[in-house]
Amino acid sequence: MSHMLRLPAALAACAALAWPAFAQEDREGWPSDLTIGTASQGGTYFVYGNGMASFIGESLGISASGEVTGGPVQNVTLVEFEEHDIGLVTMGPAREAWEGESELSPGHEHRTIRALFPMYQTPFQVITLAGSGIESVSDLDGRRVSVGPAGGTPGTYWPRFFEALDLNVSVQYAGASDAAGQLQDGLIDAFAFAAGVPIAAFAELAVTTSVRMFGLTEEERERVLEVETALSEFTIEAGTYPGHDYDQPTVAMWNFAIAHEDMPESLAYELTKLVLENNERMMQIHATAEETVPENAEHNTVIPFHPGAVRYYDEIGVEIPEDLRG
Repeated sequence: MSHMLRLPAALAACAALAWPAFAQEDREGWPSDLTIGTASQGGTYFVYGNGMASFIGESLGISASGEVTGGPVQNVTLVEFEEHDIGLVTMGPAREAWEGESELSPGHEHRTIRALFPMYQTPFQVITLAGSGIESVSDLDGRRVSVGPAGGTPGTYWPRFFEALDLNVSVQYAGASDAAGQLQDGLIDAFAFAAGVPIAAFAELAVTTSVRMFGLTEEERERVLEVETALSEFTIEAGTYPGHDYDQPTVAMWNFAIAHEDMPESLAYELTKLVLENNERMMQIHATAEETVPENAEHNTVIPFHPGAVRYYDEIGVEIPEDLRG
């Protein structure tokens, strides 16, 4: 009986020896769990965020979970008001929130958010049924188009694109999986979205339904880039989706993970280090993580980095400008 009683203590001792050194001395102030704001099911944020949550749990021994949200516009505000620990955001909505121009919280400058690490680029893409006769964004004039959930990157920016292109589009909002179902059922004419490719909902449609996908023509792209400075040119390469062997020119926006300035420095450091030093593991979560590498930190030019993240970048020789060393 005495041996049975001593066994758990021995196992605990072994676990303590195996646990990383920071587990004991550097965990002051760490929360008991982490909530990561993602977006709708069927989108890349949902896959990336929940996969990252599992990786955090496995590696740092802290419970983490992804939560369905409306996307970046909502995620920025949830982090600002400390309702979520980590938010996945695109830099356009993050910049607008920083400057007090958030559609969700207008007039409130989100000055307590801090960047952790780069994720990937989010290209804008449209999918429609092959027999619809729709072959370009300009063909969406007078059509019913879902643009993802309200408050998400596509829900925010596609209506702006339509306005820039002088298109009269009946805009509808829905999660990615729901919008894909609506397209199949003929309830909408097209689904205009934005997420890391391949987009799960698009990939599923590509193997079950005859569909056409496209981005922006050169002329459309030029007009959009004139009014939206947070965007850059992008090409969705042939073969990204089954049976779609043609390049799709479009525009894209960078994604970053953010946290609140009050996140313990040691936790921000460990999260940034974990994600950026394990690219192969991150790519197992989603192929877009190929761009989740330290050198892409340069694509954040607005939001200060968390001091814990800065410490990691300093250690590996990635230069962070003085005005972004939060």
